[in-house]
Amino acid sequence: MFVKICGLSTSEAVETSVAAGANALGFVFAPSPRQVSPDLAYALCRNLRDDVIRVAVMHHPTVEEWTKVRTLFAPDWLQTDTEDFNKLDLEDCKPLPVFRTRLNLSEDRWPARMLFESSHSGSGEKADWQEAAWMATKTRVILAGGLNSSNIVTAVQSVKPWGVDVSSGVESARGIKDQKKIRGFIARVRSMENNDGAK
Repeated sequence: MFVKICGLSTSEAVETSVAAGANALGFVFAPSPRQVSPDLAYALCRNLRDDVIRVAVMHHPTVEEWTKVRTLFAPDWLQTDTEDFNKLDLEDCKPLPVFRTRLNLSEDRWPARMLFESSHSGSGEKADWQEAAWMATKTRVILAGGLNSSNIVTAVQSVKPWGVDVSSGVESARGIKDQKKIRGFIARVRSMENNDGAK
């Protein structure tokens, strides 16, 4: 199970996420209590292992905003709403389009992967698991929105996603990551794998 810890802003949270087994780290560049600068994100990832994916999380960025993040941070993936990619030059960065409601996409238009979440990013609001489960039959879905250690087992069993993404569910206060909650969330996901519960 692919695990992304999002909204990171401190070296302690980054180090805890990596040590606990996160596959990807998300850094928010849109207005948010979790917003960081491209320079800070780069500094936080300076010693990151190559196998950990660095994700730039944006929301309707301008070309100038994206160019600055791409140049200074050089992320592996860009996460933003699907329509934003029409105007952005990704170069070597891979897209992670965000979907919030089911769209009438033809089979040949499904992206290689997508992030599905609620209508309000970073709010802790639960996504529509029924829609997410339908999408998970079409492509690799990373489920986000309202996930935490208490509901992650039910979420995975209901949706059968390729991956999961958590932000507010591993915080002690809005925008403040809790190292114990990060470890607990990832441990819960990995325990499902060990028990074949995430198949």
